[in-house]
Amino acid sequence: MKASFRQSMAWLHAWSGLMVGWVLFAVFVTGTASYYRSEISRWMRPELVAMADPNSERLSRAAEHGVRYLKAHAGDATGWSIGMPSADFPLIELYWRSRPGPPTGHALLDPQTGEPAKVRATKGGDFFYRFHFELHMPPLWGRWVVGICAMIMLIALVSGIITHRRIFADFFTFRRNAKSVQRGWLDAHNVSGVLALPFHLMITYTGLITFALLYMPWGVQIAYHGDAPRFYAEAGQILPLRTPLGQPGALLPLGSFVTRAIDAVPQPLERITVNHPYDVNATVLAIFEEPHGLAHVHPQISFDGVTGAELGRTEEPRAAARTFATMVGLHEAHFAGPALRLLFFLSGLMGCAMVATGLLLWTAARLPKAGRSRPGFGWRLVHVLNVTTIAGLPIAIAVYLLANRLLSIGLADRAELEVLAFFTAWVATAFVAALRPRSRAWSELLTTASILFAAVAAADGLRILLADRAEPRIEPFFFLFDGAMLCISVGLVLAARKVMHRAYDCRTQRAQSDLVNLPIPSSTQVR
Repeated sequence: MKASFRQSMAWLHAWSGLMVGWVLFAVFVTGTASYYRSEISRWMRPELVAMADPNSERLSRAAEHGVRYLKAHAGDATGWSIGMPSADFPLIELYWRSRPGPPTGHALLDPQTGEPAKVRATKGGDFFYRFHFELHMPPLWGRWVVGICAMIMLIALVSGIITHRRIFADFFTFRRNAKSVQRGWLDAHNVSGVLALPFHLMITYTGLITFALLYMPWGVQIAYHGDAPRFYAEAGQILPLRTPLGQPGALLPLGSFVTRAIDAVPQPLERITVNHPYDVNATVLAIFEEPHGLAHVHPQISFDGVTGAELGRTEEPRAAARTFATMVGLHEAHFAGPALRLLFFLSGLMGCAMVATGLLLWTAARLPKAGRSRPGFGWRLVHVLNVTTIAGLPIAIAVYLLANRLLSIGLADRAELEVLAFFTAWVATAFVAALRPRSRAWSELLTTASILFAAVAAADGLRILLADRAEPRIEPFFFLFDGAMLCISVGLVLAARKVMHRAYDCRTQRAQSDLVNLPIPSSTQVR
């Protein structure tokens, strides 16, 4: 007999969610953490001294410091990028490029002295931000993998909506003490999915739109014959760059460009880039922070680096470009104030819960009944992946943060060692999930995660206690961050206890079931 349309959608929802659920959980967790990307980066560089918003004079001096360093250490580079110091990140951040592709060099300078900043090397919150759409893979491959998973998630969301018969009632239905494990996970999945359903749909769709031209590049390739920069320039998103002439030219002091750019645009100056700094066609580009609002658009002004003449400014983007920029802005929530950003963060946690409970529901629905055969290889594989992903990822995050406090500040390749600690801890949880009994693997790993998050707060507290008493710099921000780590630790303890109690209840029910199913002896056997 043919299945009904709703049954077909239920099948599609279950299997599409399972195929990509583990990747989606990692994407949701790291993406949710990225809403506090700058705060995580600030915590992971405690040596930074907070500063007020810099004025034009300080930014001009910072640009000159950057140029001086780049001339000494990246004289053969074809492109320079100088990130301006700000209240959130009070350092000069330099990148340079000697060949096409990603930057070939990076440095952080003290804005007061122009010398290399004495701060610990770390990727900070940028690691979570890039992981959530690249999975720490080569960028092209990572974005394709995440894009495919996001498309399948969109299918799972739509099929889940069709499957629901009582979608409004699921706003209010959660049987906390349901005797059936499957029923309890189903309620949790429904509540976490339905309560933040608009957010789930928005974040998935806008995430796909963000890389739409990567997934569907054919229109731009045909219309612009592969000249993508011309497309972005005509759309009003960037300014075109000039082709070098191969003739030497003397670059004017960057400080004058900084002053002129700040006077022309009301937004804070974010970055100055110099293309072909030693060519007569050198171009200086001033890039500003996006104006407050939904659209993620960075105003730009370009100058002739040799003559100082203004070459152009970005105009108001056209309708299609502004729609695209609004989608990006919705996804990244740069426009959000503290309250709205917290709402985005909580909605992201609901997304994590939706994916996690969906994966657990799949195993709970297919667990053999008491007295039946042992679970097959497929079920055991899904179980191990569930434990590794859901319980192992928090452990990896805690180890990453803890490594930031425990590794020596002057260690070579320190930032990469923090990332290595993250993946080493995550892989280790896979062995625990495979070797330990099912219920114990969950409780042991969740308890370990709880201890590690508490250790993160303790390690930072110890740093504060051992700080130089002659010049104390204890900022309330660090107490708030450590308090958040302790809250996560408490939540994981409660989850571990819940798992242990659930495992005890399941063992009790199984024992009672086995007792009921014992054969009843005959009267002759009794005598």
